[in-house]
Amino acid sequence: MRDYLLVAIEAAKAAGYFIKERIGNIRQEDVTFKSSSDYVTEIDVHSEKIIIEHLKKHFPTHHIMAEESSRHYKKAEYLWIIDPLDGTTNFIHGFPVLGVSIALMYKGELVLGVIYDPIRDELFYAENSAGAFLNERKIKISLLSDPSLSLIATGFPFRNKKFIESYIKIFRELLFSVSDLRRAGAAAIDLAYVACGRVDGFFEFSLNPWDIAAGVVLIKEAGGLVSDFDGSDSYLSSGNIIAGNKVIHSFLVESIRKSLKN
Repeated sequence: MRDYLLVAIEAAKAAGYFIKERIGNIRQEDVTFKSSSDYVTEIDVHSEKIIIEHLKKHFPTHHIMAEESSRHYKKAEYLWIIDPLDGTTNFIHGFPVLGVSIALMYKGELVLGVIYDPIRDELFYAENSAGAFLNERKIKISLLSDPSLSLIATGFPFRNKKFIESYIKIFRELLFSVSDLRRAGAAAIDLAYVACGRVDGFFEFSLNPWDIAAGVVLIKEAGGLVSDFDGSDSYLSSGNIIAGNKVIHSFLVESIRKSLKN
């Protein structure tokens, strides 16, 4: 996996440098609406091109699943899952929370994840059974065991408004049960922050595989748990995800189950 990781890091950094040079300089005509509250810019497209060219140069037979081009799973031994710019709305407004996310799936199993934050020059990466790292420093999930003291990251279900009422129920339940909640607008960064203990847990509805694949590897290698809302491992297909250490994860599963039942 080491060669795959080095190429993924190189690709993520190349795309990140390109993005950083252009944040705050986006024009309205550069923005295209994919759907309600969901945008794509020429920067997303070019960033994806940079990443794919890097990967194809080294691994020409590998398949790729990417947000702005090939969005479907392929039956492949090696499948790269790419989000070239997570936090596009933040990028458009110059709000400095965004990242590049690259994951590798081997025979249906996520084995490698890289998330690069070009604004802070923070590189998160992990391989199966090799630990998780931030800029070469090993990272671990939060050890917090009291949910009432926890800081929980989340994201609004802006792509699927049908989930808003359910989301509000969960939000209301958690608002009185945790220390506070944070919504920064980039799921990949949220998951990286769970992996390094900056937040204690995370949940969100209806994400895409490229939003979460790399973060899943990071969190698992940092000692955390990841699941769907029902505690299963179907998060890549459902898009519903909960993450945290054993205690916080269990607390979030139970809280969300209770909220949705009511």
